[in-house]
Amino acid sequence: MSAHSDLAGRGVLVTRPAGQADELCRLIESAGGRALRFPTIEIEPTRDPRATALLAESWDLMYFVSRNAVEQALALVADGTWPKVERLAAVGRGTALALAESGRGPDLVPSERYESEALLEMPELADMRGRRVLIVRGEGGRGLFANAMAERGAEVHYAEVYRRVRPAVDPAALLANWSRDVDLVMATSDAVLLNLAEMLGPEGRAPLLATPLVVIAERTRETALGLGFEVVLVAERAQDASILESLRELASGLG
Repeated sequence: MSAHSDLAGRGVLVTRPAGQADELCRLIESAGGRALRFPTIEIEPTRDPRATALLAESWDLMYFVSRNAVEQALALVADGTWPKVERLAAVGRGTALALAESGRGPDLVPSERYESEALLEMPELADMRGRRVLIVRGEGGRGLFANAMAERGAEVHYAEVYRRVRPAVDPAALLANWSRDVDLVMATSDAVLLNLAEMLGPEGRAPLLATPLVVIAERTRETALGLGFEVVLVAERAQDASILESLRELASGLG
């Protein structure tokens, strides 16, 4: 049982892509809150033939950076057990579950912090000399993991299987009722947060920055503070239950 009270009717702006928000919305509503769906990212396949070719090659390590990476890669291959790959790695539990559901769970997944930094701390990846590594991701992702693998002696390639697109949405109705409806906001990445700010535009800047925010990584907290957010809390883990707990904590401090 949480140490914090329930959400007591608070409205939570859920910014996840449309197909990935159901479980968090269910948790919010079961805790007495109101889940307000406002996806700030849409996922589209790249349909890049180079990515398809790379996925068919042999690799010592294949690293999936998100559930989207798994789902889009699986649309390009015939065998979800990845027979030509020695080890699969996943950034976190949701990504690991998507791999397991496709036929083969990951060999490496961080147990606490779900981010590339935590994966890089695993002893299995300390010496990568002569190893071939494929990072399966969206267009323009972070280079941290690739750089670290290269420094440890690996040959590194990217298979960019999806792109993130900002939805074209008129925010007028949301902004008109913001003070009544929106008490809390959550964002699971820098891209989600920056898109939200862009979508709300100049008119929405002040109300957005004054609304308490939950994020799942310290780097996104830094981005939020740079934008001018007044209250930002980093969830203990990148899991729906942890996000809910942080939302409850912020809600308990609202007047």
